[in-house]
Amino acid sequence: MGAVNPEFVLRLESLLSRVYPKEHIGDLIKKILHLGEKWNYGAHRSQQWVDGTNIYLITYGDTISQPDKPPLATLNHFAHQHLNDTISDIHILPMYPYSSDDGFSVIDYRRIDDHLGGWSDIHHLAANFNLMFDCVINHISRSSDWLKGYINDEPYYRDYFIDANPELDYSRVVRPRASPLLTPFIKADGTELYLWTTFSEDQIDINFKNPQVLLESIDVILQYAASGGQSIRLDAIGYIWKEMGTPCIHRPQAHNIIKLWRTILDEVIPGTRIITETNVPHHENISYFGEGDEAHMVYQFALPPLTLHAFLRQDTRTLTQWAQGLNAEAHYPKTTYFNFLSSHDGIGLRPTETFLDDNERKYLAQETQRKEGRVSYKDNGDGTHSPYELNINYLSAITEVDDSIELKANKFLAAQALLLSFMGVPAIYIHSLLGSENDLEGMHQSGLSRRINRKKLQLDDVEKELTQPGSLRSRVFNGIKKLIAIRRTRPAFSPQAGQRVFELGDKLFALERYDPKSENRISCIFNISGQSQTFKLAVEGKDLIAGEQFTGQTRLQPWQVVWIEHKLKAPERLGRLRRWRKKIFISLKRSEANRLLTGRPRKAKR
Repeated sequence: MGAVNPEFVLRLESLLSRVYPKEHIGDLIKKILHLGEKWNYGAHRSQQWVDGTNIYLITYGDTISQPDKPPLATLNHFAHQHLNDTISDIHILPMYPYSSDDGFSVIDYRRIDDHLGGWSDIHHLAANFNLMFDCVINHISRSSDWLKGYINDEPYYRDYFIDANPELDYSRVVRPRASPLLTPFIKADGTELYLWTTFSEDQIDINFKNPQVLLESIDVILQYAASGGQSIRLDAIGYIWKEMGTPCIHRPQAHNIIKLWRTILDEVIPGTRIITETNVPHHENISYFGEGDEAHMVYQFALPPLTLHAFLRQDTRTLTQWAQGLNAEAHYPKTTYFNFLSSHDGIGLRPTETFLDDNERKYLAQETQRKEGRVSYKDNGDGTHSPYELNINYLSAITEVDDSIELKANKFLAAQALLLSFMGVPAIYIHSLLGSENDLEGMHQSGLSRRINRKKLQLDDVEKELTQPGSLRSRVFNGIKKLIAIRRTRPAFSPQAGQRVFELGDKLFALERYDPKSENRISCIFNISGQSQTFKLAVEGKDLIAGEQFTGQTRLQPWQVVWIEHKLKAPERLGRLRRWRKKIFISLKRSEANRLLTGRPRKAKR
């Protein structure tokens, strides 16, 4: 291979030495460099960071299908026909052969599930859209060659999994399931052993203490990046390092392994983005930014439950309090939030632990069950269980069954407008984009709670409903597309633009986005209630959604949203400039600060 960047090698050595014994480091570096050469070291890819035009779509490869055509080809057709000017990036949920959990129990990381199509279909899709691939690397299916090789005691797979003693105390282990932590297996020679299974008996945790497992993970991640994965989603990544006597989540080694993957991608296939999926309390989640050297984006897991809470209670105070604390957390270069309201999973409750009390979380669980959803529980490690996830379609969660189609659409579009307003990159789940509701039949027939929000659709049926102006699908789909079209043309909605959340009472949610370079400024005001609300704002401008002029006061209808584009008036601009200067110079001596502010030259030293 060509010349290797010596700083890259030093960075590898530094990160590897934080995780593995010294005697492994030299060999690991050589093998990592070989993998870089294998997957086209220095491969060209656009290194432009995300901007206001980046909108992600989250979907399974077969959510929309049609007869006699691979689902991935159908996805490409639908996206090309309907989303070319709306969506920039498509997150394809696990598309590999699997044995359970709707794709998250992967049998073979390197193959596309035959049911979906093949790598050629992925390449065709990548020609039109940026793609995000799932990397489900914490665990693998019991039907995988890895597990079979381990059970058969093949030397290559020795130490690929975690053989645990069931007599030890695992009470400190934190995990999002109430199923047994250890699962018994019988080896080929008849020996019984217990393997670590964080999520289910079919999802066997991989042993990252084995350096060969690390190399396997690097090979897989580089293959994904080289095969069209502009973004790599690291599923359940906080659990990859197990250490007795600890919670076995967020261990320093886990963070350093993610930093290692980031370092390798930045060098071998620069421009690839890492997104970490850690459905945990907010302060734990944002730790995966590292110091700007770990995840490029982290999921904004507190946004879905706190938005739901605001809509159901018709009270924005908790959402406002949380949002006001976001400003200083993602300000490293090339880091931002990955914002979403709905996904293939349910609505996680752990991120609300410092914002909602037990009674309010119980209220959300009760509302979910009242609307025919289900609640999943987690093991607290002390013999107790707590609500972990609300399994319900998001549109069904924030609306009532007997609401009119117009009212359902208005409520839901208000929530989607809120998502699109927040600082960060928005991601919209396919069933949100299409205005789907609870799939109770799918949930009951499968016995799987999460199937309530994973309905399979026929292309002809979807396209027919989208052409019916009064249908729920049409109202939601076209409403979201309109909002995105506005958002993509305004610099104030860039992930790099500033955000200020302010208070306008408990029925209104208010934030301002501003781009200093263009001076584009948008005040986003949401009526999160079923009653009209009047508000005043010391600005004049135009509501980008309705196209009406705003002159300082207006009355919002129930669930109405306005995006008021305006510029600061001169006195307000001067006031903000003074506050900014005060922050900059607060630590300087008064005389030096005055000199800088007035432009006087520094006195020459004698």
